[in-house]
Amino acid sequence: MPAAQAQKNESFDKAWQDTETYFRQTLQDNQVVGGALLFLEHGQVKGSHYYGEADLSHHRPMDENTILHWASITKTFTAIAIMQLRDRGLLRLDDPVTRYLPELRQVHNPYGSMDAITIKMVMSHSAGFRDPTWPWGGDKPWHPFEPTEWDQIVAMLPYTEILFPPGSKFSYSNPAIIFLGRIIEILSGDDYEVYIDKNILKPLKMYSSYYDITPYHLLKYRSNNYTIRNGQPEANGLDFDTGITTSNGGLNAPLKDMIQYLTFLTGQATEDEVLKRSSLEELWQVQHFIGEHDGVRSSVALSFFLEEFENRQVIGHTGTQKAFYSFFYIHPPSATACIGITNTDGAGEIPNPEQIRLDVSHFVFRHLFSLYKPQ
Repeated sequence: MPAAQAQKNESFDKAWQDTETYFRQTLQDNQVVGGALLFLEHGQVKGSHYYGEADLSHHRPMDENTILHWASITKTFTAIAIMQLRDRGLLRLDDPVTRYLPELRQVHNPYGSMDAITIKMVMSHSAGFRDPTWPWGGDKPWHPFEPTEWDQIVAMLPYTEILFPPGSKFSYSNPAIIFLGRIIEILSGDDYEVYIDKNILKPLKMYSSYYDITPYHLLKYRSNNYTIRNGQPEANGLDFDTGITTSNGGLNAPLKDMIQYLTFLTGQATEDEVLKRSSLEELWQVQHFIGEHDGVRSSVALSFFLEEFENRQVIGHTGTQKAFYSFFYIHPPSATACIGITNTDGAGEIPNPEQIRLDVSHFVFRHLFSLYKPQ
């Protein structure tokens, strides 16, 4: 082994040990039931740590086969599907969304015609739509977790307004991605879940990944999620139906399958039938600056986010639903990637999973990604 490579491995081993210790201690201090953190290079796992339990009632430890909920990371799969349809000549990113969803003309737009809002604006969260899918209640135990039918979304459109000049700035929107999912269904003739399974999951050999309700044969791998109340973890239940919002946040997958996805994103899997590299990289072009926190500059691309630190740029997304909090980031020049997830929140007390995710991801930026050349 060349001396430079040996030194690099030694540096990584020390950095990973520090990262693993930080991750484990942070989760322990915050009463997190279970979590996982992995770092990849050229499609191979260089470091992994599985913490705690996936299901307390069955004393199942967290491991690579544990099926977790990835929430808004689903949006990156939706973006890839849109690019697949674009590459097949079925749509253009500059097309007005109303070409495919004329119902959106019912939305109140004080800034002009709804026909001026493009698919590209929707993908970059800059179309002016609100953040929450269902802003009017949903706090009763008998309420659906999310709206279940497209007609329910359509019924809300006359009571929806565009909040700022479309294309002028970033503002995260869940309904926007639901619109993309609907376009995928209209153009492909498949339900969203079926389309993604046939055109992304199966080609990438993500055979234990699925949307919403767990198949019976995979239940033994499914992670529960927990809320700490009065100092004790309470299970929120294995499954929940994301309804019409599936394209927005319905993906469930084990870490071993997510490794397949990250391997594809970092260019280590030549799966041209999924999406050509140039189209994938088109999704990573900055559209709007978001802000800076703790020395990390954030921007939105097309359904992906870019984080810049120490002259480096990583690409990824986070996910939050029920008590699952996740993130992934890739650094294409070095073919490296990191993914992390926890299954616990704190009902407004400890743990603060959003802060945990932010702290852990920034630790990874500075201790692991920083080992690699910026370009």
